[in-house]
Amino acid sequence: MDQDYHDLLIKQQYRLYNDHAAVKLCHWMKESMLRGRCCYKQDFYGIQSHRCLQMTPSINECSHRCTFCWRVQDRDFEVRDWAEPKEMLDALIEHQRKLVSGFKGDPRCDLERFEEARNPNQVAISLAGEPITYPYLSEFLRECHRRNMTTFMVTNGTYPERLAELDTLPMQLYVTVAAPNPEVYREVCRPKIPDGWERLMRTLEMLPSLETRTVIRHTLVKGVNFGWIDDYARLDRIADPDLVEPKGYVFVGGSRMRLSMSCMPSFDEIKDFSSRLGDKIGMEIIKERADSRVVMLGHPGVETDVRKVYGMPEE
Repeated sequence: MDQDYHDLLIKQQYRLYNDHAAVKLCHWMKESMLRGRCCYKQDFYGIQSHRCLQMTPSINECSHRCTFCWRVQDRDFEVRDWAEPKEMLDALIEHQRKLVSGFKGDPRCDLERFEEARNPNQVAISLAGEPITYPYLSEFLRECHRRNMTTFMVTNGTYPERLAELDTLPMQLYVTVAAPNPEVYREVCRPKIPDGWERLMRTLEMLPSLETRTVIRHTLVKGVNFGWIDDYARLDRIADPDLVEPKGYVFVGGSRMRLSMSCMPSFDEIKDFSSRLGDKIGMEIIKERADSRVVMLGHPGVETDVRKVYGMPEE
């Protein structure tokens, strides 16, 4: 990692370990700490926003340059010395503890909540970059599970061979499907590889065989990839996920240089899209959050609390 990129990430409140791993407090963790407002994932899946470690093991690389992505793009680099899973997790938790330390003196922050935040029990492997490129991902997931931490991971679906090689999977695996067809895919995901769509299709075909909970995430950008419900439904039927999350694009980070606020669908538009998509794939709206412009589609009666799904003790 060159020094200018390092300094930019630090300025943006990332904290780095061994150059390739990073952690950052998200908006909803801060809201949870100070105002008792939680992330939609707490409403949907039972994880606690103030105990969530938002991280990446591989900030260094991604095969996409998505127009809607918030990360700094065109700064990818090769890693020569990958951190071991346990030391990486320990280091990122310590970084998180330092990042939350300032909340202790704020009268709006409950001290019990502050102490809980110092000991995360949920790992969101989704911060930036493509996490599946980390060579010790299975070992990292096992270390998280050994510590009774739930794990969510987001992948762009262009690494089917890496996914097939994992002998430990995250408790919830998200695959982002941000395009209904190859033409829109090239426009919105701007792949750096020539066969990205074909790789994504292989990942979707693999999903039904994976022994973990799977979620298809449709990140929807108005005027770009919004619509094409029949095409999205066809892809969802191939993947046969447990849940589908249509989510509206948010005008944040680096995406502001490529898109405009008018590209953000309204919640009503997201909900209408979700209802029509659900009709085509045999799912219904299970949960929704207007402030995050997101809807969960699932089969009636599906259990959504991740700790209950895996029979984990409440904390």
